Amino acid sequence: MKKFFALLLALVMSLSLVACGGGDDATTDDTTDDATNEETGGETTNDYKISVVLKTLSSEYWGYVKAGCDAAAAELGVEVSVVGPGAESDIEGQVAQIEQQIGAGCDAIICAPNDAGAAANALQAALDQGIPVLSVDTDVGIEGQTTFVGTSNVDAAYEGGKWAIGQAGDGAKAVIIYGQEGDNTSNMRREGYQKACDEAGVKVLATLSGQNTTDGATKTMEDMLSAHPGEIDIVLCHNDDTAIGAMNACKNAGVSDVIIVGFDGNASAVDLILAGDLIKATVAQQPYEMGYQAVEAAVEVLNGGTVESVINAPVEVVTAENGQAYLDNLASMQG
Repeated sequence: MKKFFALLLALVMSLSLVACGGGDDATTDDTTDDATNEETGGETTNDYKISVVLKTLSSEYWGYVKAGCDAAAAELGVEVSVVGPGAESDIEGQVAQIEQQIGAGCDAIICAPNDAGAAANALQAALDQGIPVLSVDTDVGIEGQTTFVGTSNVDAAYEGGKWAIGQAGDGAKAVIIYGQEGDNTSNMRREGYQKACDEAGVKVLATLSGQNTTDGATKTMEDMLSAHPGEIDIVLCHNDDTAIGAMNACKNAGVSDVIIVGFDGNASAVDLILAGDLIKATVAQQPYEMGYQAVEAAVEVLNGGTVESVINAPVEVVTAENGQAYLDNLASMQG
């Protein structure tokens, strides 16, 4: 009898081990199903966590980038956390957020650096852990980076400068209001504007920082108007917030015969263009598309694929002629 119970116990244990083995097989099958879904174009079911650290979330432009990231997360079935400091000038705050995102655990991190050097130092920790690092809008330029998704800021600003010069005609004089001191994006846009002026023989009367803010640009434009009364025909701005600041200063000074060009393609700036205000154009990047493409690229790499080292996003100069069509397209992407 004892031998019978011993044999019975052994049989039960054997069946239990077979059941455990069956559980492992089920997990393998789930993984296979995930791969099949990806190959057939279905939503990925991997539980990827992707962190996105933008320059700020307090401006319209970066809101569009976030919307693109969120749309990609929903369509690709991944978790995306989008953060940013209160202002683009807050370099230390952004670095702290990068460190927090890496420390909390993420499978990939996307960054639009306020200061490329500072961001690179923080992002090195991700690379050391084998976490893919991607740049969006502004290139971090760190060795080992997966890709940069963005626009050639030099070329884009050049196009905006050429348009303004074409409107102003021969003998025009310009000023350039660039962004944050030392910011790579600011440097490149300034270079593009300067290139357009140099090629056309347009004299640049002054080149000053507007601190990336409306109030900062207002003060800078006031100084320029005081230093060059009645001479300024064109104002080439780092972004749309800067353009609005320049516009406010001109209005306060009673100046109405200037051509102000913004950069970013924010709806608020396009509304002013369509209303016939002093802002006559904005160089429109595709922030929504950049956000989407960055998350899409991160997922592709996490799935074992490869992406180009630079993913270019297109630009267009938005004016009164094409402004409404641009806004309609922007609304459709957000909807």
